[in-house]
Amino acid sequence: MSDTITILVGTRKGLFVVERDAGRGDGGTDWTVSEPHFLGHIIQHAIADPRDPNRFVVAAGTGHLGPTVFRTGDRGQTWREATAPPAFHAGDRLERSLDKVFWLSPGHPDDAGVLYAGGVPQGLFRSEDHGDTWAPLDGWCDHPMWETWAEFPQQGTPDGAMLHSINVDPRDGAHLYVGLSSGGVFESTDAGSDWRPLNRGVKAAFLPEPEVEFGHDPHCVRMHPLMPDRLYQQNHCGMYRLDRPGERWERIGNNMPHDVGDIGFPIELHPRDPDVAWVFPMDGTDVWPRTSPDGRPAAYVTRDAGTTWKRQDVGLPERGWLTVKRQAMTTDEADPVGVYFGTTSGELWASADGGEHWNPVAAHLPEIYSVEVAAGVGG
Repeated sequence: MSDTITILVGTRKGLFVVERDAGRGDGGTDWTVSEPHFLGHIIQHAIADPRDPNRFVVAAGTGHLGPTVFRTGDRGQTWREATAPPAFHAGDRLERSLDKVFWLSPGHPDDAGVLYAGGVPQGLFRSEDHGDTWAPLDGWCDHPMWETWAEFPQQGTPDGAMLHSINVDPRDGAHLYVGLSSGGVFESTDAGSDWRPLNRGVKAAFLPEPEVEFGHDPHCVRMHPLMPDRLYQQNHCGMYRLDRPGERWERIGNNMPHDVGDIGFPIELHPRDPDVAWVFPMDGTDVWPRTSPDGRPAAYVTRDAGTTWKRQDVGLPERGWLTVKRQAMTTDEADPVGVYFGTTSGELWASADGGEHWNPVAAHLPEIYSVEVAAGVGG
């Protein structure tokens, strides 16, 4: 593997590819930022396929032409649009029409070519040919409980009620988790033919009865790749951890400083240590859009599965009203781990030492929707 670090940055006005060629060093000045791909398109999410580092897949909103997927097999030198983008079936019984392709996830490591997409409204779609053709996952989209679990027609969520956080168990490609905003976390053990809610212990303070089976608002759900029975969740109502086969989430956000709280959008994991996770807290009061508590931005890291948290703000502005969306924070696989986040004000930040020090990588980009690391290539 080469020393190249490639970051895919999805924004309100296109995709930017940010690279560093010769190791990370300590500064933020030796990164290069590409010209925008898909200038003018909303890039909700852009990922690299871990099974083939040359393949990137992009979820795009193309104005009056609607939501679609673009893909490349040569790291962005050439792009092709999906010949059959994600969409509900013609004649859909609920007359659903896809507004956004919101989330992308690769399938199981042994399922070459399989990708999943989550949409707005809360559809789940699957491709078996690297993203060229897509079909609804009928076990979800036509589930007899879909209308009860999902929010349709869409109501309160500013960007629409979306399906996100598609997690595939690396031990078993038939074992899936998804998150619904609004709706909750749901699990399938039969490749998506049937589903059940998995929300015990999670608060839903915005509902008349806060202890409900479903109706929650997870912002981001992550499964640890080396310990797939451990899930972390950043929710509208706190931060949680679940260790399977347990059924009840533990609110690890109660251990955060009281004046900061445990509300935010992303939660990201150390690739090798299931006890380590990062969050970027937001003001959890009635401030909207969300921003850094008291205008003092910082990441927080736990190294003991949420028992304690440490503030990480060295290099960040002392005062700043930053907002970080649910797909706009990520980690790499280096040692020490690199951590990256992007803001709605168009700034990309990087840490080469697990969040202990931060450096600006790019500024004046459009509003950042997603930040994902793509593996380098070479020897």
